[in-house]
Amino acid sequence: MRWWDIDPVLVLERALFPDDAWSRGMFWSELAHARGPGSTRRYVVAEAPEGHERPGALLGYAGLAVSGDLADVQTIAVDGDHWGTGLGARLLAELLRHATAFECAEVMLEVRVDNTRAQKLYHRFGFEPIGVRRGYYQPGNVDALVMRLADPALARATETPADGPAKHAPGDGAEGTDTHG
Repeated sequence: MRWWDIDPVLVLERALFPDDAWSRGMFWSELAHARGPGSTRRYVVAEAPEGHERPGALLGYAGLAVSGDLADVQTIAVDGDHWGTGLGARLLAELLRHATAFECAEVMLEVRVDNTRAQKLYHRFGFEPIGVRRGYYQPGNVDALVMRLADPALARATETPADGPAKHAPGDGAEGTDTHG
């Protein structure tokens, strides 16, 4: 993800997460930590390929924050027209590839307890529930299921051939998965 991706990301962000959408400033702040030596973030985007009705259109994005040997999935979002296509899995696989490059020993995330679709995706990659954060998502006071992946390097083996790497901007850093962290 680059600065020029923020406007289309905000459109999708507000559509998928209307009650707790990130602001422009939040994305700028995250991207500020995604470049150069000592970077601690990696954000990727998926764009529609040539031949698509809207070539180059943003189809999804995802972000990862790293602290020491621990990574946290900050967000995964896929345009609703592309749910069920494997794009969420490709974005997650890309984040796990970056977690491995950062030499992270484990990856954490939060997901709404009522978002079973996202939970199934995370289980498929080897994430296991380790706790609940009561009232984490507002409004609505919805609990978050905290999930952990012990070794991101091994998780990539769970991909299917259709879930190859996500297309992203060179050199960078699920389906409405509510992983805002």
